[in-house]
Amino acid sequence: MTPDEHVAMFGTVDGELRVGGMPLSRLAARVGSTPFFAYDRSLLDGRIDRLRAALPERVELSYAMKANPMPAVVQHLSKRVDRIDVASALEMQAALDTTIRPEQISFAGPGKAPAEIHQAVAAGVIIEVESTTEIGRVIAAGDALGITPRIAVRVNPDFAVKGSGMRMGGGPQQFGIDAEQVPAVLEEYRDAGLDILGFHVFAGSQNLNAAIIAEAQERTVDLVSSLAEHLRTPPRYVNLGGGFGIPYTEKDRPLDLDAVADGLRALIDGPLAQRLPDATPVIELGRYLVGESGVYVTRVLDRKVSRGRTYLVVDGGMHHQLAASGNFGQAIRRNYPLVVGNRADAAGVDGATVVGCLCTPLDLLGDDVALPDAGIDDLIVIFQQGAYGLTASPTAFLGHPAPAEVLV
Repeated sequence: MTPDEHVAMFGTVDGELRVGGMPLSRLAARVGSTPFFAYDRSLLDGRIDRLRAALPERVELSYAMKANPMPAVVQHLSKRVDRIDVASALEMQAALDTTIRPEQISFAGPGKAPAEIHQAVAAGVIIEVESTTEIGRVIAAGDALGITPRIAVRVNPDFAVKGSGMRMGGGPQQFGIDAEQVPAVLEEYRDAGLDILGFHVFAGSQNLNAAIIAEAQERTVDLVSSLAEHLRTPPRYVNLGGGFGIPYTEKDRPLDLDAVADGLRALIDGPLAQRLPDATPVIELGRYLVGESGVYVTRVLDRKVSRGRTYLVVDGGMHHQLAASGNFGQAIRRNYPLVVGNRADAAGVDGATVVGCLCTPLDLLGDDVALPDAGIDDLIVIFQQGAYGLTASPTAFLGHPAPAEVLV
């Protein structure tokens, strides 16, 4: 998608980008300082409405909080989704503070500390176990508390998903229990006092190919159907993962959600209904729910020319936005969509390189970007910043202040 397409998604007023219906310069005044992240709640709602309309009614929607744990965002989404997935005890506490019931919260991650497991068992959330070590710790916590722990087995599938930004299944992985080991594990812990609800399979993230996602979901259902034969009771929970991607660069095209939904509907109404009729299918999404709703706004501090190249030096940088700098998951660096937000309807004429305020050449936010004749105090906006922005960045690097976050 082009920067103009992203501008159209948010809209403009009097030539300025609009976020949450508010002109950017007024929003900056409301926040009181730059840089900052802003998340548009109408775009969050629109994305969920679109998913609800497309996906089969039987599918439950889980928000992967790791994508954006800002409390206001989590609270807002908790009223729109069915479940929340967390990856730490701190995230679990944030989820428990919402209206989502504990039994609708899942806790995943390959390095859960014993204390975190103890908290999770006490809370009554679903612990998605990723090793026999974790299973032992869950049992010990349940015995100490006098509670039957609720778990799902996270499975490292015997297949990989092509086209994913990050591969999280297939081959050797730190995630989950290898599929071929699961039957023996289920047999070993059959009488261990655990409520084994079902399975979690998350094979890859950030995928824009509907056919590949559909194939992964089909293979996941085949896999968990075979593993279900080793459970004492039929599975009640099948987390099919997510992996739905968003377009970060101009060459990226948005995911065809209708095609994904068609494949999922055939799967839910067919093989899953026949083989696992008692299981609630769950789609777990983070980036796809929140990513496109957010912007990162940073102010130009300086404009300089070095040997024919124009540099715009801003008050933000990679310490807030590691992904846009190309240092978080990009093999080849490509610009994220970027505009001068207070002149969003102005045509790009000059090639400018946007750099942050950090003392490192890695602090590059936009390389040779066609922009209007931008100068000091203009507001640079980077799109696709609702997910893996602030909390996925080295905020302590070089001691600069943390940016604000607002939901508007």
